[in-house]
Amino acid sequence: MDAGLAALLGAAVGSLATLGAAVLSGRAQARAQHEQWRRQHRRDAYAAYLGALHDRDIAMDAVLDALRPDEPDLPGVDEKVRRFVGLAREVHRAAEVVVLEGPAALAEAADRITRASAELSAVMRRMVDDAHGGDTSRKDEDTALATARERALYRTVGDFRLAARRAIGNTD
Repeated sequence: MDAGLAALLGAAVGSLATLGAAVLSGRAQARAQHEQWRRQHRRDAYAAYLGALHDRDIAMDAVLDALRPDEPDLPGVDEKVRRFVGLAREVHRAAEVVVLEGPAALAEAADRITRASAELSAVMRRMVDDAHGGDTSRKDEDTALATARERALYRTVGDFRLAARRAIGNTD
């Protein structure tokens, strides 16, 4: 084999190796970009969900605070309940995105929040109904139960936060 042919073969092999390395590098970069894009979408979904929960929880606290007096302002309570219901719908919408973005562990954590929220909401609804009926016989008991269920809800939200951090790779 003469030197010219050897040089040509060497150049061809070098070119193929360079091309192969470029393809592998391009695939790795595309995979990394896709993973970053996916993490960002998940992060946005989780943040929107937590923001909706926060707004709804503030509205819920306003309802519970409005029910504290012996004779609550019922039109004011009803207005606060309407606001709470509207914000609860926003939480459900945001939860759907969490379910879509995944992973399954986050969907399960969001479901636990939904159950804890429903338990607290049931007590709150009963308190509103009792206030409208002028029934104060369960007020102290329901206030204590609402406080306990609110604590349980906040623990569940904290669990969701930790799972979300893990899902987006933020483990520090």
